Amino acid sequence: MEKIDKLDRQILSIISKNARIPFKDVAEECGVSRAAIHQRVQRMIDMDVITGSGYHVNPKFLGFNTCTYIGVKLERGSMYKDVVPEFEKIPEVVECHFTTGPYTMLIKLYATDNEHLMSLLNSQIQEIPGVISTETLISLRQSVKRVLPVFDVEEKAEDN
Repeated sequence: MEKIDKLDRQILSIISKNARIPFKDVAEECGVSRAAIHQRVQRMIDMDVITGSGYHVNPKFLGFNTCTYIGVKLERGSMYKDVVPEFEKIPEVVECHFTTGPYTMLIKLYATDNEHLMSLLNSQIQEIPGVISTETLISLRQSVKRVLPVFDVEEKAEDN
């Protein structure tokens, strides 16, 4: 796996806070050419260091007023690979994680309201073969949302 250096981290720190910042501004802040920024960003995209970019749309403006986390228990953990494609068919499911702890999986979904949520649970999620139980947690408010700070993990470990 190819490593990223200090300049890459500086670029990541800047663009992760504002993906629309012009490369000329990034170059100026980093003290390098715009071409260098472009090349490094493209290299990091090719390496899967940068895995996406775009706009974040507020779900409430699309009518999705309920954010929910659902703990899912499966008959067997090995069924995860069969259940994931079923969750991918449900557009309201925006995240799916294979987890440790009391649940086999944790999913995040958005529903328009409690009726819609109940329909998703009863008619889709709990009907997936292998799902034996679910526990639903409704988010009342998101209090923190941020990008992961960009720093050298090895340097940080040495500081502590």
